[in-house]
Amino acid sequence: MAVVALFLTASCGSQEVGQLPATEPESGVPEIVLELAADGQDLSTVRLLPDDGCYWYEHRGQVETTLLPLRARNGAAICRQAQA
Repeated sequence: MAVVALFLTASCGSQEVGQLPATEPESGVPEIVLELAADGQDLSTVRLLPDDGCYWYEHRGQVETTLLPLRARNGAAICRQAQA
């Protein structure tokens, strides 16, 4: 199984942070993604959206539940590298 590079993307560029493992946990989210995520996000609801290749999580507010981009500790969105 090919290993895909993980990139943190921000509005002005991207930063390589490591390699995704060949296997993923039951949730389908690589362990490295969960380790990179900043505190205060519901990691039990994380999913990869194919439209943008980024990880999103459900924020449950008082009125509605909204998908928000999963952020790393530095504030950048956590996304997969585009396939060439």
